[in-house]
Amino acid sequence: MNILGIIASSKFGDVGDFESIATTTVGSGGAANVEFTSIPSTYSHLQVRITSLSDVNTASGGANINLQFNSDTGSNYAWHELYGTGASAAAGAGTSQTFIKTGYTADSTTGYTGASIIDILDYANTNKYKTVRALTGSDINGSGGYILLRSGVWMNTNAVTSLKLTNQSGNLKQYSHFALYGIRSA
Repeated sequence: MNILGIIASSKFGDVGDFESIATTTVGSGGAANVEFTSIPSTYSHLQVRITSLSDVNTASGGANINLQFNSDTGSNYAWHELYGTGASAAAGAGTSQTFIKTGYTADSTTGYTGASIIDILDYANTNKYKTVRALTGSDINGSGGYILLRSGVWMNTNAVTSLKLTNQSGNLKQYSHFALYGIRSA
């Protein structure tokens, strides 16, 4: 590759590259949710990466992180999930929901964080509904884990311009970290 190719590649990036759009870390006192707004429509897909803790001690060891787009709180979402604890596995689903189950956050008593990767596919395409896939999990008690594979749909053809991630129970604890990336298109 010549020097012009190196400069062009570093300045503009390559198709499929991840580009940081925004990051946020929850401050002292925690937060019920995290929002990303004014998302540009210049990428093929979006990805959210999360490490998180909840301030609520729940019997299951954590809480879901639920996703909404463009401030839509209507029953325009559906989701599916497969999950396991190492000892058992199960599945679940929800239709006509007001959110998509995506991430999972550990409760504050575990000492472990939840980790989530959420892909939002074709988010700017106005000819189709928006689909989501997520891989998430956490060590829930120091001796066992919890892993989930989730998918969902927002039944709306609008381009995604904002997203809100809400902790299902209580608040996200200080130092929970959220990063939004755009995946470069052609």
